[in-house]
Amino acid sequence: MTIGIIGGGISGLFSAYYLQKEGHKVTLLDKGSLDDGCSHGNAGMIVPSHIIPLAAPGMIAKGVRWMLSPTSPFYVKPRLNRDLIRWGWLFRQNATAGHVERSIPILRDLSLLSKRLYQDVATDSGMAFGWAERGLLMLYKTPQAEHEMAEEADVANRAGIDAQVLSAQQVQDLEPETRLTVRGAVYYPGDAHIYPNQLISGLIAQLRRMGVIIREQEPVTDFRLERGAIKAVVTHAGSYEFDEVVLAAGAWSPELTKKLGLSLPLQGGKGYSFMLTEPPATIRIPAIMLEARATATPMNGHLRIAGTLEIAGTDLSVNPNRVRGIVQSVNQYYPDLPVAMPATETVWRGLRPCSPDGLPYIGRVDHLRNVTLATGHGMMGVSLGPATGKLVAEVISNQPVSQPLEPFSPTRFGRT
Repeated sequence: MTIGIIGGGISGLFSAYYLQKEGHKVTLLDKGSLDDGCSHGNAGMIVPSHIIPLAAPGMIAKGVRWMLSPTSPFYVKPRLNRDLIRWGWLFRQNATAGHVERSIPILRDLSLLSKRLYQDVATDSGMAFGWAERGLLMLYKTPQAEHEMAEEADVANRAGIDAQVLSAQQVQDLEPETRLTVRGAVYYPGDAHIYPNQLISGLIAQLRRMGVIIREQEPVTDFRLERGAIKAVVTHAGSYEFDEVVLAAGAWSPELTKKLGLSLPLQGGKGYSFMLTEPPATIRIPAIMLEARATATPMNGHLRIAGTLEIAGTDLSVNPNRVRGIVQSVNQYYPDLPVAMPATETVWRGLRPCSPDGLPYIGRVDHLRNVTLATGHGMMGVSLGPATGKLVAEVISNQPVSQPLEPFSPTRFGRT
């Protein structure tokens, strides 16, 4: 069977990987260059610990408070936009305790599947991508954050995810080469991390060796539909006929789904990162600095600093205030790790495709028999990439799926 995959991010690449392994003939189309996608600047955390969706009680009130500060970790760019208004209304509808309770086992199972697949790839493929299983530290400085994290740790433990509440001294014992100024942390020993740049380049090389056709700088401009299916995918270079089409275009997915008669609720959540190539202090364990919503991940002797969630459509400009907020936060947790404001041209930015309920879109489109979606993973695209690709391959190959797909239905909010 011939498969066309639209989008060369992590979901598209892993979909190509598992589909080609099943014996299909895969062509991957991307509007830009594969060495500059959203996944490259990712914090690189593989996080089965992240079982609570973004749409949760209290997030709206917290988001409104954060919007009042120019350096806050969360921001919605004000604009009169029908799609943004619809997304915000759906987010509000889903930010409930019931939704969180239903989502926890779904996200847990998807994350654990992804971790197992990463372990298999690291063992069997010969690819080196910095796979390390050292866990994750959720660092906090305030009593309020301590209370919130203790509750989250209890939720995780009840869901079967090991979570350990640590004192400041216990945190310091885990990081003997770096001084920390924190009240405590929750430690998730089952989490892992990778070097995303190395993963992406390794996957691309592996796909080419497997026979996947990769066409870069070839944006999809339209589709030709016939009798309830995509007959042809149209680009500026011509058109392609495929038996099946996988749409994995990240934050740009809604622009394409509209051409297919589906109004997909999804907004681009812009994030920033930069690399410290010679950090003066050594961090062993990836960390999320909770109050600042910034991250620090060791990568091949370097340290990647990342953060913010800016709902800004498909705007890829750099907002220096958001970057400054990340920079200022690091020294509050790691006082021996001086971080200077990076030059704008060295700041990576990318758009994380955010659904309004915090669950990705994975599966068939109801009204088109040969279209499968793989997008909407928010800030967990790299973490959930292998599981997404595996599920896509199972759907298209008519195999039993590793996990029920109903919660991820691309049409769960309707078609319009």
